[in-house]
Amino acid sequence: MAAPIERRHPAGQVPLAIVDTLAPHPYSDRNDSLIGLGGTEATVIAVVMALGIEVDVRQAARQDTDRRGPVRFAPLDLARPLPGDPARIVVINSWKVALKLRRLHPEAEIAVWLHVFPGRHNRGMGPALAQAGIGVVCVSAALADHLVRRAGAPTPRIDVVPNPIPDDLVPDATPRDPDLLLFASSPHKGLDQVFTAFAAARAELPDLRLAVADPGYLRWRTGPVPDGVEMLGRLEPPRLHALMRRALCLFYPQTMFAETFGLVVAEANALGCPALLHRRLGANDAVASDPSQLVDVRDPAQILERLRAWRDHPPDVAGRDEFRLSRVRLAWLDRLGLGARPAMAAAE
Repeated sequence: MAAPIERRHPAGQVPLAIVDTLAPHPYSDRNDSLIGLGGTEATVIAVVMALGIEVDVRQAARQDTDRRGPVRFAPLDLARPLPGDPARIVVINSWKVALKLRRLHPEAEIAVWLHVFPGRHNRGMGPALAQAGIGVVCVSAALADHLVRRAGAPTPRIDVVPNPIPDDLVPDATPRDPDLLLFASSPHKGLDQVFTAFAAARAELPDLRLAVADPGYLRWRTGPVPDGVEMLGRLEPPRLHALMRRALCLFYPQTMFAETFGLVVAEANALGCPALLHRRLGANDAVASDPSQLVDVRDPAQILERLRAWRDHPPDVAGRDEFRLSRVRLAWLDRLGLGARPAMAAAE
């Protein structure tokens, strides 16, 4: 176990509390607890378990307490101040909850950890957060730019810290299957449009197959399933990563859903798997590790041309260093004003 971190807080004060009012059920670093949840919760777990400081993760859906190394997962009661008088509070997505916590914790440093694009009904978000001295941490520059345009002036402090991918996620010698395409997201992220594009491509390349790995947290109508599609359901990370190593590419020719980050794209690229993405949609341009993965997917000819080129010569792609968990950990410690610190051992 690494040496304990020097405490710089009053005795009994919690250095950091993460507040999640939105997850439909409690979660922790126990893998089964993440079933039915998405990338936001997986990112929260990856970051808090890596920080190397004592953290309280307060969840509205939780009824019990579960300590995992330096991290305690505990219930949330917004009717009273958080236990331990945390020095720093990070609220997942809800700026209105952050404002309520400001009233309960006038001295704490508070930030909203934003994973979603704010809608038009959030135009008062920027001025309200700025007046309350609450910052925002966005998972991509695309999200930060959107926030500046939509949230209204004055704007709060805005920082960008990307979602993390494991340091050990790297390519191996697995051969690529030139006929296998992969869609590994929830079906509401444009799967019906992907089905249409796949059917058009398969009319020209009849050996193509499309594997669909649905995390299962949202049911969505996508219309008829085309020939050549295999619905795999939810896959555990090792199985999904093995599929990414083998597939020709992630197949995401859709314009309907803009990702604020795109963790599955970052992971696939880290494993050497390219992603066929729509140019200038959400964070696609920032997350894809090279521009050859970006096309105008409204043009079937561009989709077909890219698939043919990759079948002949698979591209050499890799993960971005700034997305690696070790780098993201340091970025979070810097944003929290805690500097570089040794990691504490997690629970077995």
